[in-house]
Amino acid sequence: MAIGALSHIRARLAAGVISAALVFHAVAQAASPAPDRVTLSAQTIHWSTVKYATSEENGLVSGSLDNNTIVDRTFRARVLENRYLKVVLLPEFGGRILSIIYKPTGHEQLYRTEVGVPYGMGGDTFYYDWLMVYGGIFPTLPDAEHGKTWLKPWEFRIVKESADEVTVAMSLTDNFEYSAAPAKFRKGATGIEATYYVTLKAGRAAVDARMVLKNPHDRAISYEYWTCTTLAPGSDPNNPRTTGGAEIIAPISAYRTPAWSKNLAEGDESAGAGNSRFERLRHFRNWPTMGIAYAAPDMQGGNFWGVINHDNEEGIIRIADNTITRGLKMWTWGFPSFTHETDQRRDPNPARPYVELWAGVSDEFFHSAELPAASEISLPETYSPTVGMNNVTHANASILINLSAEAAGVNLQFFSIEPATPLRIILKRSDAVLFDEAVTADPKNGNRIFVTILYGRSGEQVQLTIRTADGNELIAAGAVVR
Repeated sequence: MAIGALSHIRARLAAGVISAALVFHAVAQAASPAPDRVTLSAQTIHWSTVKYATSEENGLVSGSLDNNTIVDRTFRARVLENRYLKVVLLPEFGGRILSIIYKPTGHEQLYRTEVGVPYGMGGDTFYYDWLMVYGGIFPTLPDAEHGKTWLKPWEFRIVKESADEVTVAMSLTDNFEYSAAPAKFRKGATGIEATYYVTLKAGRAAVDARMVLKNPHDRAISYEYWTCTTLAPGSDPNNPRTTGGAEIIAPISAYRTPAWSKNLAEGDESAGAGNSRFERLRHFRNWPTMGIAYAAPDMQGGNFWGVINHDNEEGIIRIADNTITRGLKMWTWGFPSFTHETDQRRDPNPARPYVELWAGVSDEFFHSAELPAASEISLPETYSPTVGMNNVTHANASILINLSAEAAGVNLQFFSIEPATPLRIILKRSDAVLFDEAVTADPKNGNRIFVTILYGRSGEQVQLTIRTADGNELIAAGAVVR
């Protein structure tokens, strides 16, 4: 705790504001680490798939699938790295972020398959009438259900490279089509120019990304855009998968399902208007089978969502302007994918243990948006790991917090995206100061402050402010004593 903290606590005890119980798990006035730096390197990625062949712009060749023969495929990946993160990008296969390793714990945040297996052939579900899961975070356009781009090579270029920041771009133009695509998908090429920027900065424990979609035409374009994320936070990097303790973290109260997916709602209370309460479905263990759930009616401006693995309280959270990406689509293969994971080489629809969350410019699949003539749209997002947090109540691109209050006291958990930056944390109940200290975040074990309140009353407001040492406000939030 900062020098002088004991005298502050004694003063608050004398005033009857707090009791003697104060839990403070954070590093106070730690020595400044050596300056961080960002590096960019190339790496060869090996990935196994079963044997198959494609033709006519990525249609699966009938009879080419051989689940008994494993083929080793190689790609050239790019690696962005700083003190806190190792981020692997794969431009050659879908322009994706394939891996995010959080170095303080050594754990993976994203799912990826061990062996790729084509599936869904002839089901009229996907644009190419087949799909193959690899994993990571990747853009999909200009249609729903993975669109046309999930397996395409994206052009890679370096935008900025310095010790303080590396920004790269992966680009693709929708100038291709598959003549045999099912009828529900768009015919022809839209011409949309897509560029996915990925940035890693020194001292920052989060990766920042931005998708820019440009319409070069003098007419509006009907389209869909979704970012697909396959999340498995707190995983073994050599065997990443979602565990039984996974929970979807999102500031929503209701969800809806397509007609074919109504089995997901069994046991869930009605939220009205044909929707169900979200509380039960937050937990991976309550997904009885594969299926789709949409935030209802949409994200309503909530600026974060993600997954926390309660087996080790590590998470991955996406922070974004969800007035733009207002759709949240949720998918899993069902909890049996964890308890009875099948062999991907022998099961034509293998169950895989991960939580798949999507951010869309429309509220659900096959609901189009419009990109005006000669315009562009920018979709910024930040992906931040968390440690030591069992929920998120507020977030921005600088910090994530979990703030709650009850008659017994105030509980604050937080994750600083710039962990080495000294903070000033202030907690107040009305005009009474509960906590006012200098804190430096602990990036490995997490950060918790608990202050026991004397004479706390239900309905009272507790206010939190977190600033940098030089007074820059990072976040302000409130909680009501329950």
